[in-house]
Amino acid sequence: MDTSNHVKDGVQIVYFSHGGGPLPILGDASHQKMIEFMAHLPERLRKPEAILVISAHWEESAATLLGAANPPMFYDYYGFPEQAYEINYPAPGSPALAERIAAHLKDAGFPARIDALRGFDHGLFIPLKMMYPEADIPALQLSLLRGLDPQAHLALGKALRGLSGENILVIGSGFSFHNMRAFSWEGLETPDPANDAFQNWLIETCTSPLSQAEREQRLGAWEQAPYARYCHPREEHLLPLLVCAGMADAPAELVFDDTILGKRGTAFLWG
Repeated sequence: MDTSNHVKDGVQIVYFSHGGGPLPILGDASHQKMIEFMAHLPERLRKPEAILVISAHWEESAATLLGAANPPMFYDYYGFPEQAYEINYPAPGSPALAERIAAHLKDAGFPARIDALRGFDHGLFIPLKMMYPEADIPALQLSLLRGLDPQAHLALGKALRGLSGENILVIGSGFSFHNMRAFSWEGLETPDPANDAFQNWLIETCTSPLSQAEREQRLGAWEQAPYARYCHPREEHLLPLLVCAGMADAPAELVFDDTILGKRGTAFLWG
C-alpha cells in the first residue's frame, strides 16, 4: 500500500480507543470493528523504530516513563477468564529512549522520572498485540499526570515535540467514550444522541483547520462540549488525546468512527 498520503518524515501520532480490557484479544464480537481497524492500522504507517504509549491506565505525580529493558506484563484488569492472564507481549523496552524523553520533558520544565520496574499495562499490550503481533518493536509508556488537568496534558504533548524528527510512533491509548455504566457489554447498538453529539464535537475539534491555539482552547475546555461528563465521568481515557494533539500541532485525520461495546468511538491520526 502506498502510504505517501498518510506519512511524512519523523514522528507519527495516533489516538485510539483500546477497547474493554482484554476482550479484543479474547475475540469479543462487540469489538470486531475495532479489531479489524487495529490489524490494518500499520498499513497506514511507516514501521517505527520505537513506540511510545501514553496509557489511560497509568497516573503519577510526575511524568513517568517505563524504563525496563524487558518489561513484564501488568494485568491491570480483573474478573476475566483465565486466558486473559496468559496474554503475553514480549516486546523489548527502550531504556535509552526513556532517558532521552525524560531529558526533553525536564528541558520543558516538567518533573520527570523513570520507573524501571513497572510492566506493560493493557493500554499498551492489547492494541499492540493486534497491530504488531511479532512484538519486535521496542516499546515504552508515559504516564498521565495526577489531577488530570487538561492544560497540563496539552503542555505535556508540547514538551514531546523535541521527538518530532525521530521515527517513533506515539500512541494515545484511551477511549473516546468511557462511561462504564453506559456500555453495552452484550454489544447491543442502540441510538445514543448524547454520545453522537460529543463524538461529533471531538471530530470537529481535532480535524477542522482551526488554529492550534483555538484547537487547544477547545480541548482545554473539553468539559464544555456537549454531554462531556456523560461520555467521560472521569477523563483519564480522553487525556491521551490531549497529549497527542498538543504534540502534533496540526489537524488530525479521522481514521475510525464506529462502535465498540455498543457505543460510538473514534480514532485520529497525525503525521
